[in-house]
Amino acid sequence: MASASYPPPPPFYRLYKDYAADPESAPDPPPPVEGSYPLFGANYTTDVVLPSLEDQGVRQLYPKGPNIDFKKELRSLNRELQLHILELADVLVERPSQYARRVEEISLIFKNLHHLLNSLRPHQARATLIHILESQIERRKQAVEDIKRRREEAQRLLKESLQTLDGQP
Repeated sequence: MASASYPPPPPFYRLYKDYAADPESAPDPPPPVEGSYPLFGANYTTDVVLPSLEDQGVRQLYPKGPNIDFKKELRSLNRELQLHILELADVLVERPSQYARRVEEISLIFKNLHHLLNSLRPHQARATLIHILESQIERRKQAVEDIKRRREEAQRLLKESLQTLDGQP
């Protein structure tokens, strides 16, 4: 086997030997994994939970709680980021040795911005799904209208053909 051009098939291929003749003979897929599972040496979980900034060891710059005004907080953090970038430029010109603290503050603001944006991902996914479903419904309605129009056109042509045949001697 070490000198073969291609590796041998995996041992479970025998489970599918009669698949061509009888597709129902294939085994059912395993049930979905629930809970935690190891992957490439790290443990992952099937629970989709965005860890808080505090869990990641980062100071949170916006208020805590379920009722966050995302638009207001994102604007506030963006203004603060602009201010800190201007301050960093000033520090780099006048006191270059003190730039590290400014870079850490900018990094903290970026982490807070990213966390706020990532907490909006479920809403974005829902909105995207709604948009996709609405566009599918619209396409299907257009297809139904097209079918109805073609059916009416075919009925009209059939009626004209019958009248032409009836009018001939």
